[in-house]
Amino acid sequence: MIAIETAQDFLKDNFAQWVLDMGIEVTEMSDDGATLEIPITPHIERVGGIVCGQALSSLADTAMVFACFSALGGFKPVATTNLETRFLSGAKGERITCAARVIKQGRSLIFCEATLTAMPSVRAVASASATFFVPD
Repeated sequence: MIAIETAQDFLKDNFAQWVLDMGIEVTEMSDDGATLEIPITPHIERVGGIVCGQALSSLADTAMVFACFSALGGFKPVATTNLETRFLSGAKGERITCAARVIKQGRSLIFCEATLTAMPSVRAVASASATFFVPD
């Protein structure tokens, strides 16, 4: 299993600066999943203090990439081939947690899903699914 500290270092060293600017923290790594979270700050809020959809989708995509790394047993290249985010409720609170997991892993494709939860209310605010290509 990938250590949380190792995953956080990989995130910091390999992801785009605008993704890092959201303040993503890796909070859990498992055999087939990952949990990441971001603080809710004015930087990602829109009118009404609701987290913008772009930030939620980016967090979901990033968390699912880390779920792929868990399933692959290390940091191997993956490419998002599709991403669908369903917005369930306005995201407000202190932070957003995204729990992602691999639902099927093939030789060249990995299918994932994620649930985004507003904290501290523990209310689901979005769900996402994605397919990732694993190059040879």
